[in-house]
Amino acid sequence: MPAPKTPITTALDAHGIPYRVLHHGEPVFTMATAARQRGVVEDEMVKSILLCDAGGRFVMACVLGDARLDPKAVRDYLGPGWRRLHFADATEIRAVTGCVQGAVAPLGLPADVPVIFDAAIAGRARVNISSGDPLAGLELAAADLIRVAGAQLADITALESGPS
Repeated sequence: MPAPKTPITTALDAHGIPYRVLHHGEPVFTMATAARQRGVVEDEMVKSILLCDAGGRFVMACVLGDARLDPKAVRDYLGPGWRRLHFADATEIRAVTGCVQGAVAPLGLPADVPVIFDAAIAGRARVNISSGDPLAGLELAAADLIRVAGAQLADITALESGPS
């Protein structure tokens, strides 16, 4: 099967980034289901989360599939001009990314949307992202994804609280 034609595959193709298409047997919209369909573990997956601030600006924050995003860490990284970050809704996600909720990746975004990756992503050789189509994912080198996304690296995962 050929790769789906989406803003994400278009961005990768335009930059000559090699990737492998991982087709799903059915549409997937969760990290666990996508990992299972692709035959990979969740910590190889990159969750792409669109956030919106009180002024209507957007930021794309990405963490590994087994991690939890800390929106406050994203806001702190962006600086004092950003306030009250919240998760974008399905309509905002579609308008900003061109993709349906659950099939988003940090590529093909408007130029004014900053992209921040958790620093742990840079420690992976290969990662999996959504293709923009719920029927396929993409595997590529983490360094290529970081470069083509124009991502800034920061510590943006929530610290897990456990027994002391």
